[in-house]
Amino acid sequence: MTIISPKIIRQLFLLLLIILILSLIFREMLPYLSGVLGAITIYVLLRGLMGRLLNKGWHPNLAAGTLMVLSFFVILIPVVGAAFMLGNKISQAVANSEKIARIIKSQLTELQDRFGIDLATQIDASAISSWLSTNLQNVAGGTFNTVIAISIMYFLLYYMLTNRKALRESLMGYIPINHDNLKVLGAEVQAMVRANALGIPLVAIAQGLVALIGFFIFGIDSPFFWAVIVTIGSMVPFVGSMLGTIPVFILTFASGHTFAAWGILMYGILIVGATDNLIRLFVLQKLDDVHPLITLIGVIIGIPLFGFIGLIFGPLLVSLVLVIIKIYKQEYVTDTDDKSLKSV
Repeated sequence: MTIISPKIIRQLFLLLLIILILSLIFREMLPYLSGVLGAITIYVLLRGLMGRLLNKGWHPNLAAGTLMVLSFFVILIPVVGAAFMLGNKISQAVANSEKIARIIKSQLTELQDRFGIDLATQIDASAISSWLSTNLQNVAGGTFNTVIAISIMYFLLYYMLTNRKALRESLMGYIPINHDNLKVLGAEVQAMVRANALGIPLVAIAQGLVALIGFFIFGIDSPFFWAVIVTIGSMVPFVGSMLGTIPVFILTFASGHTFAAWGILMYGILIVGATDNLIRLFVLQKLDDVHPLITLIGVIIGIPLFGFIGLIFGPLLVSLVLVIIKIYKQEYVTDTDDKSLKSV
């Protein structure tokens, strides 16, 4: 009979106690996790600029305050503004979706009468609009939780900017990873934050602006709303800018503006689509490219968790998990274990 050492029992008890307490904290902090991720994201983006200001003799509090105000106007206001705009336009989006479904259903009915194929009966316009209403509410997010998350974000960001050395020492002391792997983790986190927080939104915003020009050229109704939809769609792999272009084409075509409908469709495919390729070719080559599957899974996870900003924080969270798994493999999986796994 094997006797378990009391030291091991105490160690397991402490580990279980730590996991229990952390799970309780995580559960209560989950609605505001976007604030924590936001603070990490903005800190990584502003860390270099903070260092340069300190080297020029700026007081840490003044430098941190200046950068926080800058981030508020350059980053936060556009993101929150787009979220609130989408929230205010939910009823319009639902109405448009139901109208589009009815148009498609009427066209399928004509095909059904001509060829005798039953297609239209499977489309329920009201069910589609109800589903979209529920999911768009998730994208828009709650105002109260958003305010608290932003407050947490700027509180953490101020501490992270003004106490960089203490933060680094705390990470070294509390994270159970050796120094070399911790440096690798820091470099990986910085690279993926730059890719997720700069690369993906940069492409999406550029496509949204180019689409907005096309909407004005062809006289599309609610051009700013549809430009936001194109921007959101551009962040989702395998969906892209067609999330806004296809509905605009259907609505415009159904209203009798044939030339404008086909014009905006070709504009969306050729011009807006080319914007994605050009930016990835000339700009994103300087950043780590994010695999489309990571982005897709991140968006699916991020929107229910974080709302609108889950388009950015969802892929960031998935990338962070992959980095932690990579560190775990380097830390604890030996070459012998790796070879044995490959032989199975």
